[in-house]
Amino acid sequence: MSLKNIEDAYPLSPMQQGMLFHSIYAPNSGIYVEQMWFELHGALNVTAFSQAWQQVIKRHPVLRSACVWENLEKPLQVVCREVKFPWQELDWREIPPTEQQQHLETFLQADRQHGFLLSQAPLMRFTLIRLAEQVYHFCWSHHHLLLDGWSGPNVYEEVIAYYKAFCQGENLYLAIPRPYRDYIAWLQQQDVSQAEAFWRKTLSGLTSPTQLGTSSIGYQSEQEQDYKEQELKLSPATTAALNSFVKQHQLTLNTLVQAAWTMLLSRYSGEEDIVFGATVSGRPPALVNAESMVGLFINTLPVRVQVNPKQELLPLLQQLLAQQVEARQYEYAPLVDIQKWSEIPANLSLFDTIVVFENYPLDERLAQPDLNVKIKNIQVFEKTNYPITLSIIPSRELLFKIAYQQSDRFGVFSINQMLGHLQTLLEGMVVNPYQRLEQLSLLTSAEQQLLENWNNTQTEYSQEKTIHELFEAQVERTPDAVAVVFEDEQLTYGELNARANQLAHYLRTLGVKSEVLVGICVERSLWMVIGLLAILKAGGAYVPLDPTYPQQRLSFIREDAQISVLLTQQHLKQNLPQHQGFVVCLDSEWQTIAKLSQQNPISECTTENLAYIIYTSGSTG
Repeated sequence: MSLKNIEDAYPLSPMQQGMLFHSIYAPNSGIYVEQMWFELHGALNVTAFSQAWQQVIKRHPVLRSACVWENLEKPLQVVCREVKFPWQELDWREIPPTEQQQHLETFLQADRQHGFLLSQAPLMRFTLIRLAEQVYHFCWSHHHLLLDGWSGPNVYEEVIAYYKAFCQGENLYLAIPRPYRDYIAWLQQQDVSQAEAFWRKTLSGLTSPTQLGTSSIGYQSEQEQDYKEQELKLSPATTAALNSFVKQHQLTLNTLVQAAWTMLLSRYSGEEDIVFGATVSGRPPALVNAESMVGLFINTLPVRVQVNPKQELLPLLQQLLAQQVEARQYEYAPLVDIQKWSEIPANLSLFDTIVVFENYPLDERLAQPDLNVKIKNIQVFEKTNYPITLSIIPSRELLFKIAYQQSDRFGVFSINQMLGHLQTLLEGMVVNPYQRLEQLSLLTSAEQQLLENWNNTQTEYSQEKTIHELFEAQVERTPDAVAVVFEDEQLTYGELNARANQLAHYLRTLGVKSEVLVGICVERSLWMVIGLLAILKAGGAYVPLDPTYPQQRLSFIREDAQISVLLTQQHLKQNLPQHQGFVVCLDSEWQTIAKLSQQNPISECTTENLAYIIYTSGSTG
């Protein structure tokens, strides 16, 4: 970076420092690379559009900034006087329309993984893709270090204003914007001790984060494909009901959603002391014109809620709203410091999930009726370092998005289920504000129906038939249906019954009859099912012996139960304690057993006879 090209330099905000750390830590992950893309329909003046973007970059120093940190005590953001305008144009008109979407997805993924060299300004790039004569895809990629979602509409409004002027050959003069460095100066003037006292009190007694089975530190993978996003759009009627509810009770939609998220986390984790993160705009009212400034102002702060199942809903909502108002006075506090002020160990994250309420109407501000092109299908992608990010986009149809790190715990099904549960909680809340929290249902209507079907177990059952006789009746009905499967092996009802009968006849030759205890020590396999069924058919009762138990434990069970016959497998026999009775290796001796009859043995027991005995260990009672 040339010294002559440096216009200004000043510290990073705490949020910028955090993003810088995560970006350096996982350089190939695409983390905090933001993308916005949309379609442009009409006679686009490409030259004017490009010039409009160049003009906006010149206006805002933060858009000409980069980060430097090597050999420095603290990292700095350096503003360049001039930057190379990163503009690319592609022509896909020769690509069939049916293939263009796949090409776009491939391009967007590669663009995210490409990332940015953080020490080289500008940390953004633009790509205009022509799909047809009057149809374009436009993609604006930038690093989150530069600006937040609240800044996006301000930038686009200026671009559109300059575009109109350039198309008409006019010069446009806008007021000089307030620079981002003024916000950094404001941050440095704040009283950290007051914030520390507030957050210590708020988090007092909290010793562990609310976890949903995800790792609290590190990354699942640096590969971008591990990061997924799913969404749920509420109906206009449901959205209207939610808006009416919060207006009636002088609440906010953000408060209602945070309460629903609190209940969801409580039900999922089984905990009543819940903590999650909430992203706030961070634009202080004391900073004049903060709402129109461009830069990164947001902060992510902990929200702690004590869930009492007996408490009514409305008081909880009012309490949560009061917490939000009070916390806003101290939202300038760095999250890294808040973590230190809490009692949660330093090697754990303060929270694993964050809620982002995007109350900036980007679609409305881009819908310019007098523009010679129409903007359609606005899409945004952002990857954070948190396992789960819930975004709420208010509109006529309230939109929920969950971005998540795909893992064994979270996949398409579980995230869809989570969105369904969130919708159920919200719909249940507006029905009765005075209901107790424990009365709020989590299950969707489909899950409720499934539960009812599972519980509909009423059936005619004959107490005059034993277990193996009921099985034999099923064999008569479906002899060729598959009865048991293990790995790549399976047996039909007829095959399983035939083998169990052969073994049952063999056991009777060894003296097995009613009330005689037979030990079975086999690994999970088809042999286990054959053995259990055969023992019952012979009239005996089985005693399961876990082959992983110590020999002393197995000896005790064998002697205490006075087992005379033991079923096992050849490779397990040598590890078993000496047995005074008969030991039958099902696998190695099956040729002999298979010579016996496959017919059902005549039953010599009733439903009153013993079927099995379980020996529990001391630790389980």
